Amino acid sequence: MQILGIIPARYASTRFPGKPLIDIAGKSMIQRVYEQCLKSNLLSTVYVATDDIRIAEHITQFGGNVVMTSEQHTCGTERCFETLTQLGEKEYDVVINIQGDEPFINPEQIDMLCSCFDSERVEIATLAKKLNNSSDLFNPTIPKVVLNNVHNAIYFSRQAIPYLRGIEENEWINNHIYFKHIGIYGYRSDILKEIVSLPAGKLEKAESLEQLRWLENGYKIKVAITNFESISIDTPADLERALKMI
Repeated sequence: MQILGIIPARYASTRFPGKPLIDIAGKSMIQRVYEQCLKSNLLSTVYVATDDIRIAEHITQFGGNVVMTSEQHTCGTERCFETLTQLGEKEYDVVINIQGDEPFINPEQIDMLCSCFDSERVEIATLAKKLNNSSDLFNPTIPKVVLNNVHNAIYFSRQAIPYLRGIEENEWINNHIYFKHIGIYGYRSDILKEIVSLPAGKLEKAESLEQLRWLENGYKIKVAITNFESISIDTPADLERALKMI
């Protein structure tokens, strides 16, 4: 099975312009993500997909693979599909969409996602991690996911779901297993081609979560459970925390 790893990277960012090129202890964030992807045992190859020449030139300088994509894309999924079409749709069975703002992503997480496609029934896959504190549970910037008995996603929400009737909110985390969604996706190549043509749905617009578009249209999303914590850098404050961690 040929698996293509793609790291979508935009220069423009409302909260942190130029984020892919910020320095993290001597290396840019996008280089750190790229090098972590190269440690995966299951990715056949890795490319950065960008719409900015500064990012493209930087990738080339450190010897990485890069594809220039349209400035008109509204999400990483669209940028991944354009990259797939440029490289050849028939060349790859599966595409893994890796967030460009997680410089410490664990390669084992990538391999776990890739392994989901050992089952021919899996169309789309993603990761989740058990929530351990009420602060994250009730934080609307951290999407939550509800699973069925075979670990397919039932719903994603910024709210704490399910609601625990008759239990104080500060005790919810102790009375139910909640999962936060880790924003890395895998798609079979033919499924990726289908979902990029779907119009935005009501649930997606309500929650501002793209994956709800796929659920609304009947696609199944397999969810693998990881124990590794995911650290995203969305703001300068996040960068400061990351530097302290290093």
